[in-house]
Amino acid sequence: MSTNILPARSAWRLFPWFIVGGMSVVVAVNAVMITTALTTFPGNAGRDGFGLSNRYNIVLDRVANQNALGWTVTASTDTDARALLVLSAEDGAPIVGARIAATAQRPLGPLNRTDLSFSEIDRGRYRSAGQLPLPGQWDLTLTIDANSHAHTSTQRIVVR
Repeated sequence: MSTNILPARSAWRLFPWFIVGGMSVVVAVNAVMITTALTTFPGNAGRDGFGLSNRYNIVLDRVANQNALGWTVTASTDTDARALLVLSAEDGAPIVGARIAATAQRPLGPLNRTDLSFSEIDRGRYRSAGQLPLPGQWDLTLTIDANSHAHTSTQRIVVR
């Protein structure tokens, strides 16, 4: 009488399949992350980094001159989704007769850029002629010319 008893099978025989399964998960997650990164990049990194770095001292001088002016720029929105600016000098006096060029851009998501023009509604208070098309956050890039001086700044506003 011969009994054929097979030895118990070890769980280690599945180990190579665990490795293959784990690596498959890693590859799949990386593929999703790469696809998402490539399809959702909204901005432009620029092409002239070397040229900009060579002119960096000019940028620093411009910032120092602008800080010496002591101007204060306060940005907000009204209920009609128009940008509002309040401009004041170092002594708190309103800055009147300023020419303002502005671009509004969404900080996140698809590129949505809007050029704005401003008119003075009161001494030192300015309102954009156009409305911002969507609610949410906007970055205003401002160039202000007044009293033979120029001032540039970026202000974040929220349209509700």
